[in-house]
Amino acid sequence: MNAAPDTVRFEARAAAVAAAEAAYRRGLARTRLKRRLLPALGIAALIGVWALLVYVLKVPTFVAPSPYLVATTLVAKFDVLMVNLLPTAIESISGFLLGNLAAIIIATVFVHSKSAEQAFFPVVVLINTIPVVAKAPILVLLLGNGMEPKIAIAALICFFPTLVNMVRGLESVNPQSLELMKVLSASNTEIFFKLRLLNAVPYLFSALKIAASTAVIGAIVGEWIGSTTGIGALIIQSTYNFDSAMLYATVIVGSVFSVLFFLAITLAERLAVRWQPAA
Repeated sequence: MNAAPDTVRFEARAAAVAAAEAAYRRGLARTRLKRRLLPALGIAALIGVWALLVYVLKVPTFVAPSPYLVATTLVAKFDVLMVNLLPTAIESISGFLLGNLAAIIIATVFVHSKSAEQAFFPVVVLINTIPVVAKAPILVLLLGNGMEPKIAIAALICFFPTLVNMVRGLESVNPQSLELMKVLSASNTEIFFKLRLLNAVPYLFSALKIAASTAVIGAIVGEWIGSTTGIGALIIQSTYNFDSAMLYATVIVGSVFSVLFFLAITLAERLAVRWQPAA
């Protein structure tokens, strides 16, 4: 007797669930579209204001070129820009890997030895306070005029943020989880790999995303000190030649590479840190 009403209620509930799911998917699609559309609109607005100011104020080309002139320069000088981007990319990625690897190793030492942390962390802070433009000539004198000083500068810039975040991640484990591991007679190695390291991975990727941008900056700054190739050298050459269109094009190429580097680290984070809630 009650089969028909029960069936109706079940169908109504299923329809409500389906409608809610469809609404959720539409909302998620709108959020993703908005997340992609707003940055594009922001960039378009910036280019529009740039073009308007150059046209209205009649700014000389050697002072500030129009967006159209920069775009044509990007196309015409694309080969030159890519040839100079290659050494900067190699220096940035090499410095990124070297600096972050050193930071992870030293952070591990600091976590297991408080005496080492208390002795050497102030030294690390002191070195980090030295401006990059002051470190660059010293490293050029020590390492020569090749890629080595540029890689070292990029590594030094990446090192400190990763060290601080890694130490914090390794130390900020849940006390109950740490006590449980000790109760289960886990060794220091097991505690490190199964608890501390997993806890530190989100902190590490936060630092890596910062380092992805700063490594490019470090490599470019290093190229300002005695280099004939690279994005930094091309920026100096364009400035001395009053070639503002080439200068702007070079800056854009460097910025695009930095953004792509940042997005690559973000993608790696999404693939590696699957136990964290999605942003």
